[in-house]
Amino acid sequence: MTDASAFVAAAVGLAFEARIAQRSHGVVPCVGRGSALADRLATIAGPGCRGIISFGIAGGLDPRFRPGTVVVASAIVHEAGSWRTDEAWSDHLLTRLGSAIHAPILGADRPLVEAAEKASWFQRTGAAAVDMESHVAAAAASKMDLPLAALRVIADPAGRAVPDSALAGMRPDGSTHALAVFRELSRRPSETVSLIRLARDAGAARRRLVDARRRLGPGFGLLDLA
Repeated sequence: MTDASAFVAAAVGLAFEARIAQRSHGVVPCVGRGSALADRLATIAGPGCRGIISFGIAGGLDPRFRPGTVVVASAIVHEAGSWRTDEAWSDHLLTRLGSAIHAPILGADRPLVEAAEKASWFQRTGAAAVDMESHVAAAAASKMDLPLAALRVIADPAGRAVPDSALAGMRPDGSTHALAVFRELSRRPSETVSLIRLARDAGAARRRLVDARRRLGPGFGLLDLA
């Protein structure tokens, strides 16, 4: 019988990812990046925490994968090192999701926006996707001796640059400042088509993220393994 107080900590970078993660019980989302996220995970992951998962959208690195591709990490790689994900938990995620890719995910300290830079990191690491939270989650899980998993949905493909106007709206608390995006776009009108394309693909990734969350149930499936 599952302990009613047990939960999984979900490391996310965006507010909408936190809302999706929390749609079923047994999950406590931690929103942030870098040291702020590390501090939140250290605070949350006390008694009752059964594992840490990195959850949300990601940038594509492997040119074979289109927006909407679900990636379950086999490992998290970063300039500072690498971490293996929990095999049993990851296998459970893959079984529940059916069509997900099992591959490394790169954790980055800043956004990778240029296609050439994405290609370089893919050649160096073989990672299918990149985000800014997975390596923080991995380091926290290792430090606390907790199971680690990562589930990310590709929003922007490897061969496409991310427009600067899209980054302008990113707030530290994970929310989006729409006015800042439009202000930047007014200075860079040539990015309009790219921004519309990114919004379309991000919407598809978000819907896929919602579907994945629904399939996994309480505690991202980890509590079922207890």
